[in-house]
Amino acid sequence: MVVESDGLLDESSLSAAPLPQEAVRVRLDTPRADDLADLVFLANNKTVAANLAAMPHPFRAEDGRKLIQRANEIRENHALFAIRLKSTGRLIGVVKYASIEAGCPLHVGYWLGEPFWGQGYATEAVHSLVDHAFTYTDAHELQGSCRVTNPASRRVLVKSGFQYRDQAMIRSVGAGGPVPIERYSLERTVWDSLKGWGQGR
Repeated sequence: MVVESDGLLDESSLSAAPLPQEAVRVRLDTPRADDLADLVFLANNKTVAANLAAMPHPFRAEDGRKLIQRANEIRENHALFAIRLKSTGRLIGVVKYASIEAGCPLHVGYWLGEPFWGQGYATEAVHSLVDHAFTYTDAHELQGSCRVTNPASRRVLVKSGFQYRDQAMIRSVGAGGPVPIERYSLERTVWDSLKGWGQGR
């Protein structure tokens, strides 16, 4: 996912919100200090960084500590979770939603460590994150984006109910400059319908 937000936002009731519901093979929870080694190992990957907006490369221990600290701060319309394999409890990536600008829809972002690509883990994590965002915030719409050269990320968004909106350019720290992206959105009404269809089956 390309667009990220690192700005501090106001305190809210999100601190009282439970963690996202567990998916089939992954669960989302708060990153911890003992995740640091796994976090740095997986995030210190040029290909991962080049597909995100704000992730530095190289990704060092200090970057990992800052990410863990941000995840534990209480911020309005913001949540950042570790993606963990339920079978081992190990961190395999990160997923989040954030308000990038006041009055704009929440933006969904995610990344997985390269050893875990192509196995459907990101889709499970994003499904869980979307449910959390629409359940515990008053968001009417979520947005997501991916580089035009990242079909795997595009599939995650589409499988999660997001619909294509348009293309744009954004600066990527990891890519070293501007990159073209595709932007997607998911409205609460569509999510409600998708959840209803799932219950009907």
